Amino acid sequence: MTSFAVIGHTARSDGAFSLNDLPSSGGRMDVLCRCVNASLFLSHGLRRDVECFLVFQGEPGPKKTVKFSGSSLRSLNPDERNAGALIKKALVLPCGAEFREASPGVSVRKGGFERLVQEGAYSVLDERGTDIRKADQIPSAFLLSDHMNFTIEEEAFILDCPKYSVGPAVLHADHAITVLLNELDRRNAGWN
Repeated sequence: MTSFAVIGHTARSDGAFSLNDLPSSGGRMDVLCRCVNASLFLSHGLRRDVECFLVFQGEPGPKKTVKFSGSSLRSLNPDERNAGALIKKALVLPCGAEFREASPGVSVRKGGFERLVQEGAYSVLDERGTDIRKADQIPSAFLLSDHMNFTIEEEAFILDCPKYSVGPAVLHADHAITVLLNELDRRNAGWN
């Protein structure tokens, strides 16, 4: 199972955003929607062995995490608006400390970045990290930031996490996911 966790620094945590205005009213919800699509879609299907965690740290709080599980996902279409609608449905659902299913393959819970990092062995996608193409093995869980850099507090929290790079240029989070999955596909197919 490959996992991606994307921190949405300004993404609204209450679902009170317009599907017609994901970048502004959603606090750059468009970035998170693109990360869901990059993580899960193939040309004519879904990656059933991938999970995508979205961490909502924007107003009004509390922090929440939405999980997309490729193994059980239904009703996801490859457009930002559709992903946004599934996210919105999850965020308005009353939830507690454990994941609660909002729709098949989409669940939500309270808790943010710190909890997620403590629960799993994440590697960080960072342009200063080890080149993923030169790595002997590719980890199974990656942490990314949205359109903003990690905060100083977040950097301190992930200081000991291994760091990997998908190339010398700074890429959008969804593009970095695509490049990383391409490298995994190549290795799994024996192309390296």
